[in-house]
Amino acid sequence: MADFQLNIDCEGPLTQNDNAFELCQEFIPSGGAFFSIVSKYDDFLADVVHKPGYKAGDTLRLVLPFLKAFDVTHEMMERFSEKTLLLLPGTEIMLPKLNGLLSSFIISTSYRPYIEALCNLTSFPMEHCYCTSVDLDQYSIEERERKQLRKLAKEIAQLEMLNWADDAKTIEDLDKRHQETIKRLDEIFWKIIPSMSIGKILEDVNPVGGIEKAKAVEDSIKRTGLELNRVIYAGDSITDWQALDLVRGAGGVAISFNGNRYAIKSAEYAIISSNTCIIYGICSLILNGGREIFQKVSIDKKGKFDLQELLEKMDKISLEEEIFKQIYDSAQKEELEIYHIERSDMEKLCSVSEKVRKEVRGHRIGELG
Repeated sequence: MADFQLNIDCEGPLTQNDNAFELCQEFIPSGGAFFSIVSKYDDFLADVVHKPGYKAGDTLRLVLPFLKAFDVTHEMMERFSEKTLLLLPGTEIMLPKLNGLLSSFIISTSYRPYIEALCNLTSFPMEHCYCTSVDLDQYSIEERERKQLRKLAKEIAQLEMLNWADDAKTIEDLDKRHQETIKRLDEIFWKIIPSMSIGKILEDVNPVGGIEKAKAVEDSIKRTGLELNRVIYAGDSITDWQALDLVRGAGGVAISFNGNRYAIKSAEYAIISSNTCIIYGICSLILNGGREIFQKVSIDKKGKFDLQELLEKMDKISLEEEIFKQIYDSAQKEELEIYHIERSDMEKLCSVSEKVRKEVRGHRIGELG
């Protein structure tokens, strides 16, 4: 049996939440709109202008001064995460069993209290998780800063949503009103907040997104003693593309799970599913037949794998009955599709995957990068 390990994102492949979005929505007036603007700004900085020292997922540090300004505490983050945690169907069954199948690691941009809530519920080992450490209680905030940040949060929430063409490379490629929005956000996040005492939090917190996820993959193989070509990585968003690129480039298995176009363009395989048990099934097949197992399954002209053949192969390796049943049921309900990306129509695949992403996670969360 070949040795492999699984590295998997949390929000999307395992859970339905966007915990940071939901924290803002709960504790900041018009917090959903506020977070969506900041998240889109994050996409611009990370993917369009490639701001030095900035990475996808840094939204999670940008919103922290505002959460502090609305008196959010570490305990509030813990309680809210426990109360709102929503598992993707199948996660509660398969996640506790993953480490018994192969060494598994969760690599998530999410705040640590949310990942701790997931581990407490599913008995997944917290020591196998990489996530964003933060404790708001370590920071103080002056009253004048609190008032100013609350006004700024209201201003940001009222901004028009940013957008740009796919080929945009600089701020000049945006229309004038969006250029002005970017400039105002630049002023808020890189001039106004750093001048505040609470601005230290932007220096201290380092979200596990973008390149940090790739670094986490590299750290995890030091722990298992495996090579990168023995890594199975499953992710769904802009924060995963560098890790997906790393794994795919090394000959590992790079999977987009209900991914947006950022994930799909960096992965080799795309899984579109309402149930996460298929991740366990794919890992079982790879453990028994190596990554070559994909070459032994028929693919149609659209790059879509024959699910019946995959199910038959899973049946032959005596996949755990409860997990197999969930995979089988999702296939029968036509809620499961698996694609070889380079043999697919990229735009159509992105459209289908993003549609299911929004259905599974909710429209507002599904639209986030």
